[in-house]
Amino acid sequence: MTNGPDLFSSDGPDQGSPGPGVGGSAAGSGRALDPLAVRMRPRTIAEVVGQDHLTFPGSPLVQLVEASGGDRAGASSVILWGPPGVGKTTLAHVISHAPGRTFVELSAITAGVKDVRQVIENARRERDMYQRTTVLFLDEIHRFSKAQQDALLPAVENRLVVLVAATTENPSFSVISPLLSRSLLLTLRPLDDAAIADLLDRAVASERGLAGQFELEPAAKDFIVRIAGADARRSLTILEAAAGIAAAQAEFAEADDGDAADDPADEDAETEPEARTDADADAEGSSGSETDRRAILITEAACAEASSETVLRYDKNGDQHYDVVSAFIKSIRGSDVDAALHYLARMIVAGEDPRFIARRVVISAAEDIGMADPQALPIAVAASTAVQNIGMPEGRIPLAEAVTYLAMAPKSNASYRALDAAIADVKNGFSGQVPTHLRDAHYPGAKELGHGEGYKYSHDHPHGVAAQEYLPETLRGKRYYEPTGNGMERSLGERLEMLQRLLRP
Repeated sequence: MTNGPDLFSSDGPDQGSPGPGVGGSAAGSGRALDPLAVRMRPRTIAEVVGQDHLTFPGSPLVQLVEASGGDRAGASSVILWGPPGVGKTTLAHVISHAPGRTFVELSAITAGVKDVRQVIENARRERDMYQRTTVLFLDEIHRFSKAQQDALLPAVENRLVVLVAATTENPSFSVISPLLSRSLLLTLRPLDDAAIADLLDRAVASERGLAGQFELEPAAKDFIVRIAGADARRSLTILEAAAGIAAAQAEFAEADDGDAADDPADEDAETEPEARTDADADAEGSSGSETDRRAILITEAACAEASSETVLRYDKNGDQHYDVVSAFIKSIRGSDVDAALHYLARMIVAGEDPRFIARRVVISAAEDIGMADPQALPIAVAASTAVQNIGMPEGRIPLAEAVTYLAMAPKSNASYRALDAAIADVKNGFSGQVPTHLRDAHYPGAKELGHGEGYKYSHDHPHGVAAQEYLPETLRGKRYYEPTGNGMERSLGERLEMLQRLLRP
């Protein structure tokens, strides 16, 4: 549990501190030692970018930020749901800055029920003695057990604390219903490219950031925006690392230039220096001062060195897992082979279990291709077997083959829809008795019961089809399988009509 320092106070020690990589006295540097992402956190709701749907005038979030500690309305607890790096922690700190509030931060990773009860007890004392409202920021609330979340309920309901809980997982599955019903659920959206670019520009120019001592090359900005994956924290981390690389390279280049200047040619050493005028000295001093002030260029190469590869947002137990898998299956079903391969690649790069992917491919072959191309299922099963036998990374090759085949194959779900219709009839009581002529006649006494009597052996009849009733009496004439006109089912439809004429002349 931490009663952490105010990272965003306007009179904090980081005011006017220089950015990294260039000189600046240690005195007064203060928060300059904090990561760039921390220094650049918005201090007010107006500075928050990319969440316009939550920060418009009069919104519940704005009311929560602007309400004072003694207000009877506006200060509801909130649950902030969104991917990493979109501003959940930032919003919690902005909320805490309202007058008459005490800010307490807990992490569900390390805190327990004892810590929660201590916060609640302190909050009661703060309210009774000083009329101050306690804002409890609980990060990673999805990691709290049901019992731990239950401990928050009385304090949230009685507004002993204003709970600001952050989670990257769907609260419908990770937060208990009573706590959800007592809180506002605010969904934060991934930041778009324009928002990330705006944050980078701010960081380069702001005194809290790089203080104008660096210039970000347009190509470098585009690179960071692309590779950050809509994560503000990651974009600023890459920028800070790239600034350090650029500063080191500039210092190295300057040292090389100095060494070259200190080693003149022999003939120059014997030459008497010319008299220097005051004008020359002034011009030289002016030039040197201008050089000192020249911004260091952050190039795309420096950004590439700072971040060798994109971090793919993918939680194998969270929403991203289900969203990507859903898009993968729907792309196969929709016959978009490129999209299917894209989502396959995302799962592979993110480290998804290849056996899980293979199982989904097998299911898709039966569910979405079916009898329109009966070869799809054997190919999918073969790919699944190959993945288990050879493992990764080579297992991606048969997976790619199967996914390509399935996406381009004709589609039909007629088979499994027929089965589902039959299951529905059975569950609804439309079963009926097995026709007597189809019943087992091999056990003693079966023939006396009439079992098997009148049964026609199909192979003794033309085309191998015997005209007799196979369905129970209550379902006589029922049709479940209705083939489509896609792929092989076109010819299967014709064969089905012929079979129906033979079975029921």
